[in-house]
Amino acid sequence: MTTLTSLDQLRAYYGPAKTRSVQKQLAYLDPHCQHFIQRSPLLLLASSNQAGWLDTSPRGGAPGFCKILDQQRLLIPDAPGNNRLDSLANLLENPRLGLLFLLPGVDETLRVNGRASLDTRMEWRELCQDERRLPKLVICVEVEEAYIHCAKALMRAKLWDPGSQIERSSFPSMGEIMRDHIGEQEIQESQAQMLARYQQEL
Repeated sequence: MTTLTSLDQLRAYYGPAKTRSVQKQLAYLDPHCQHFIQRSPLLLLASSNQAGWLDTSPRGGAPGFCKILDQQRLLIPDAPGNNRLDSLANLLENPRLGLLFLLPGVDETLRVNGRASLDTRMEWRELCQDERRLPKLVICVEVEEAYIHCAKALMRAKLWDPGSQIERSSFPSMGEIMRDHIGEQEIQESQAQMLARYQQEL
């Protein structure tokens, strides 16, 4: 057998979950989870529509850009993007989402699962306002599961190790990638021009 088709078959390969990994799952944001979120400048947001098509997008800001209302609720401001609205459209169809918070230099991550709603109330938008702008809306997350994930994946990746970083010049510029993806004949802007444009739109 090469393809596993049941949980029993999967468990036969891996055995039961480790006790501590099950016990550490919470149904709320305890002080450690809250501290993690308050220090985090980056999260990955996973969502899906009713048909089951999945999407994961990064959300970033100054440490603490996500605001904690209480043990069961947190707010994610929606910053300007490309207006595809993939995640937001998904959440309108299917409110369930998964979040992965990261801390630079820390190999553990924080996983939060729950239900989301899109909210435009001014009180919450102002709470998430930064020095640049007032968000058009916030994603309010009702926390159902929260747990600190072990460090092994980031340790294997050496994500925060300066020696693991690549030179940006060794990778195709976004202009080159867009030219090839879209089929344009010429590169419309250099990497430096793109970065300068992004700085104006942050």
